[in-house]
Amino acid sequence: MGNKIVSVITGASGFVGSHLADYLIARDHHVRCILRKSSSKRWLENKPVEIFDCGLFDKNSLKSILKDADYLFHIAGVVKSKNEEGYFKGNVETTRNLLEVVSEVNPNIKRVIIASSLTACGPSLDGKPVTEETPEHPITTYGRSKLAQEQLAKSFMNKLPITIARLHAVYGERDTEIYKVFQLYNRGLMTLVGFDEKRLNALHVFDAVEGIYLASLSEAAKGEIYFLASEEIYTWHQIGEALAKAFGKKALTIKVPHFMVYTIAAIAQFFSFFNSQPATFNLEKAKDFVQKNWICDVSKAKKDFGFRQSISLEEGMKRTVGWYKEMKWL
Repeated sequence: MGNKIVSVITGASGFVGSHLADYLIARDHHVRCILRKSSSKRWLENKPVEIFDCGLFDKNSLKSILKDADYLFHIAGVVKSKNEEGYFKGNVETTRNLLEVVSEVNPNIKRVIIASSLTACGPSLDGKPVTEETPEHPITTYGRSKLAQEQLAKSFMNKLPITIARLHAVYGERDTEIYKVFQLYNRGLMTLVGFDEKRLNALHVFDAVEGIYLASLSEAAKGEIYFLASEEIYTWHQIGEALAKAFGKKALTIKVPHFMVYTIAAIAQFFSFFNSQPATFNLEKAKDFVQKNWICDVSKAKKDFGFRQSISLEEGMKRTVGWYKEMKWL
């Protein structure tokens, strides 16, 4: 590769992974993307990347991809599955494979970054933002699988320079999950879960990938876990206001009682049994939605590697809505 920095990204065809690929290309890295054969390559087309569609279970292919890598960014993960096995296979076993291969063929790699989630820790139980010191209490199978992934990564920290980045509510161009909120708003509806005020961090994808990159360069971040989220904590009311500005119109706000949220989720989950795809909205997601505080503190990331939120909620919403419209998604 000459003297170019070689960075390997798993999940590079996805939302965060493709933005990270763009970010690293702009910094002149040689980027290798590990995908599944079934992954769409639409965000990677005509870009200077090497694509390997071997997935994360083909150890021989992984060895050749990783043996001279400077950085490994493990962004791939399973966010919806019909059963527990699917979550643990997609989040824990893939990570085990990668870490075993790197330990064997490239123990002197500069850094391995593993993308985790606030759900591995769980929501705030006392209304104060959770920190990296908060005892983990995941409330869903997905959250438990991400915590198991973190625990596995910790068991490799004596052999490899690993940093764990817990992301939460990342939104922005190319996203298909939080996109549903924008879609509904565009139709004139803003749905709020329950009658209590719910709070969350929401981070634009540019800040998320910049945080991941800064963590990969920081000596202090070796062997550590960090929350990467907005510095500010938002209410859904504030998110609604930012959406109103971005769309240039107000939507009708409807409050959906918690029992209704569970009912809708149960119906969606029931119908997914007759479908090959797992339901996007299921009982576990409902459990996430009814929590009062999905909030975390990013002081540690600010202190250790200068992480900051450079894109405000208003600016981020404006950029995202503009992109969705340009792509005719809205």
